Amino acid sequence: MHATIVRTAVPMLLVLTLGALSFAGEPSRAPASSAPSIEGTYKLVSRQMPDGTMLRPPETIGLFTYTKTHRNFNILQKGATGQWASFSVVSTYTLSPTEYTETLLYSVRTDLASGKDPIYDLSGETRSAPVTMDGGRLQFKAPFEPRSFVFEGNKLTATRDGHVDVWEKVD
Repeated sequence: MHATIVRTAVPMLLVLTLGALSFAGEPSRAPASSAPSIEGTYKLVSRQMPDGTMLRPPETIGLFTYTKTHRNFNILQKGATGQWASFSVVSTYTLSPTEYTETLLYSVRTDLASGKDPIYDLSGETRSAPVTMDGGRLQFKAPFEPRSFVFEGNKLTATRDGHVDVWEKVD
């Protein structure tokens, strides 16, 4: 008799459960844990210097692109003497909810006012930095530069030694 009750009760519970789910609609499912995205192209809108001076194009021009796997950063700025300085970086990267890892493919820094030759880095070095996520805000320190990045909506803010660069996502 006990086996008959079990054989009848189990299918009945299954029917009731499926009926309840159908009535309630599709059960809500938490999205699978996925890495955040910073993909896109950002143009430099402004650079605030440590003394409060604001630079905008054409005194400083920049474009910053993240694909799924690569980073391409370029900035050009006219110095106080009217000479140009530039910095470019190409690297690969990975981004998780807890860590940003970057492998430098190359960088080149030029400063005509210094009279020095360009500085090239083809080390292929890999470095990582912790990521902080708070709602729609993502933040990390650049592993190869003394710079912090904050991504929020279509805006990227980069800070370094009193400089504040504001970038706007264009793609």
